[in-house]
Amino acid sequence: MTGCDQQRTGIEGVVTAANHRVGGLAVDQYTLADMARDQGYVTGLFGKWHLGYDTLHFPVKNGFDEFTGFVSGNVDYITHIDQTGIYDWWESTDSIYEPGYLTDLITEHAVQFIQDHAGHPFLLYVAHGAPHYPYQGRDDKPERAVGDVFSRGGTLDEKIRAYKEMITALDEGVGTIVDEVKRLKLEDNTLVLFCSDNGGVAAVGSNGVLRGQKGTLWEGGHRVPAIAYWPGKIEPSTSSELVLSMDIMPTLASLSGANANAGANWDGIDVSSHLLNEKVIPDRFVYWRFKQFTATRQGQWKYLKHKENEYLFNLSDDIGETNDLSKEFSDTLKYLRNSMEQWEDEMAKYDYFTK
Repeated sequence: MTGCDQQRTGIEGVVTAANHRVGGLAVDQYTLADMARDQGYVTGLFGKWHLGYDTLHFPVKNGFDEFTGFVSGNVDYITHIDQTGIYDWWESTDSIYEPGYLTDLITEHAVQFIQDHAGHPFLLYVAHGAPHYPYQGRDDKPERAVGDVFSRGGTLDEKIRAYKEMITALDEGVGTIVDEVKRLKLEDNTLVLFCSDNGGVAAVGSNGVLRGQKGTLWEGGHRVPAIAYWPGKIEPSTSSELVLSMDIMPTLASLSGANANAGANWDGIDVSSHLLNEKVIPDRFVYWRFKQFTATRQGQWKYLKHKENEYLFNLSDDIGETNDLSKEFSDTLKYLRNSMEQWEDEMAKYDYFTK
């Protein structure tokens, strides 16, 4: 949303429904939506926000012209009630009642936004909840009611069945949105980006050969698929270059001709030349920190610390992180560790809303 490491925004950890009802993404943060609106784009967000429960920090206070969706980490797909038993469905800053299956509702609002603004430049951010728990297909019963204690109901087999149905509904929704872009003959002038925000949960999903799962900094926790689609501009190809979601804002700034606002301090980089011309992205240091994990990467080398244990992997030939090279390449480990420590020293300057 800002093109920066999340630590710079003060939001490093999860903004929880139980503990963070006050505060959120500061409105003085220059967001992707602010940048797009400055360029004359109409901006809309449909689905999950999760950067502040207080209406003072809602999407419409952070650059979005339109917002319909939920602000907690997850809601019941049928009743739209969050994990603390509070109803969570909004239009702008107003709580509204709107029946429907969560994934389908988000898709419907996204399609309506495209129809409403087909004759004007627009930025559409579609933030699906699926396939986050609670695991519910279109025909499943509600799991939460107002005032209920949070639960994750159902047997594992029921969850796996529902998870598959949720992925199907998500896939159909993405297809519906892309089809609408095509139907309105906007395809040649529209860049479509699709990505996930974290790896799958091992109990119901799969990360293939990748080690770990959501909630870890092994590759299975944070290496995710991404698609960039722009007919006539991006040739069909597969890339293994290192790209992060914080690169989206600098990249869209470049493509739209925008300039960074005064004092902007992006950690992401412009990768448009890679998307459009397949130019190699220069090696850089990138950093992660989550609970008992820290990790940094430069090129093929990845340093990871979990609790007191340190690891070094060469991802070019060991994407599954099975061969720890920390002893064999101790100088490389020290080099990456030192970079990680310098980054952490810099992040210590910032005040944190969550940890």
